[in-house]
Amino acid sequence: MSTLTFQGAVKEVTGSRYLIEVDGNGRSWKLLLECGLHQGGVDADRANEVPFGKLVGELEAVVLSHGHLDHSGLLPKLVREGYRGPIHCTRGTRDLLEIMLQDAAFVMAKDIEWENKWRKRNAKPLLEPLYEIDDVEQTLSQCVSHPYGQPVHLPGGVTLVFRDAGHILGSAIVELTIPSGGQQKRLVFSGDLGNPSSVLMKEPEKVFDADLVLMESTYGDRDHRPLEETIEEFASVLEEAHADGGNVLIPAFAVGRTQEILYHLSVLYHQGRLRQQLVFLDSPMAIKVTELYHRARKALDPEDLKVLNKASSGDTAQYLPVLRMTRTVEESMAINRIRGGAIIIAGAGMCNGGRIVHHFRYNLEASATRLVIVGFQAGGTIGRQIVDGAERIRVLGQDLAVKARVHTIGGFSAHAGQSQLIGWAGAFRNHPRFFLVHGEPETQKVLQAALAESDIEAQIPGYGDRIEL
Repeated sequence: MSTLTFQGAVKEVTGSRYLIEVDGNGRSWKLLLECGLHQGGVDADRANEVPFGKLVGELEAVVLSHGHLDHSGLLPKLVREGYRGPIHCTRGTRDLLEIMLQDAAFVMAKDIEWENKWRKRNAKPLLEPLYEIDDVEQTLSQCVSHPYGQPVHLPGGVTLVFRDAGHILGSAIVELTIPSGGQQKRLVFSGDLGNPSSVLMKEPEKVFDADLVLMESTYGDRDHRPLEETIEEFASVLEEAHADGGNVLIPAFAVGRTQEILYHLSVLYHQGRLRQQLVFLDSPMAIKVTELYHRARKALDPEDLKVLNKASSGDTAQYLPVLRMTRTVEESMAINRIRGGAIIIAGAGMCNGGRIVHHFRYNLEASATRLVIVGFQAGGTIGRQIVDGAERIRVLGQDLAVKARVHTIGGFSAHAGQSQLIGWAGAFRNHPRFFLVHGEPETQKVLQAALAESDIEAQIPGYGDRIEL
């Protein structure tokens, strides 16, 4: 019998990893589905440091649903430890990996450099990075990209097909047909399913046949607000900030969310509803991803592109004329001289580092500031502390009072909400087995109960659980 072992993103949102062992003809083949980074706190750092061990030499192939680091961020570590096999993904994912993994290696190197200065002064053992830029380059060289809908033959008689997940550029639902016990079993992994209401991406494809389904459950306990209401709330926050004379801080998720926020700012601008005359995109990675989205616009939703073209008369330079892209550290530092009237979109999305924390130093203690949270904040992150109501936070060695008004706007989420997850799950025929992954425990229990009301039985696996296909 072929088996699947849950090695990550179980009872947590990050760290996606699933080991598939294909049994046939007296030998077995090992495939890795996802190779994600754990995010959020000391425990996550420790989990990321655990060596892959002998698995490196046993793997035949890696399959990747999309480019977000919680699904792909440990690939260079796997390669650094010796893996030289193929990494199967879509073309959009391959292009995003080049940006995201290079950025991750750069940030890691800087963090290690600062930490090791302290350790050297205090006679502590020095740290090694999980991986370096050379490991990223080697990883990219091993990527093999495929279009949606094309069958790909993998070792052990496995067949892979990618379907559009509608989440970010290149995101995929993964279909694997796997020999097991003399039969062909179909495993479907949802990856991260997109929110049909969000802009730029196409709707997630429905899949109808499976024996076993791994389904994400990030927002399984709730639905997102309707997009129209979300945009009105966003516009209201911007108007209030302008009236109070404060800046607006938006922690940037570089892939997907930033591009969606820029889309809505563009529409508001051309409607005459954007009072701020300075919008800064202060994230080198988000800038590169935004440029990639522009180059890859044929893969985006044509109806949403029509709206942008109509708003700006087809001139891409006029999508958002008040936008300033700040690539250098000096340009970023200069923003802090602006005390009001600006919108600052800066990395990182969960506020655990990046340029957003520098802007916190100059803006978070001002009551006129608006902090707009537009994405999921994992447990253990500074963003989660703020969302949970922390009155003080510590960044860059400094305690800051949270006096800014905090607005959590969930309707911009690029993830499916509860109703959409149930609708996607309900399209399957013949009642496949469901396993909920990528969700916090309480959220998963709520979704599990909601699925049961639709006659869909779902299990919540634990780390290390091994099931037969």
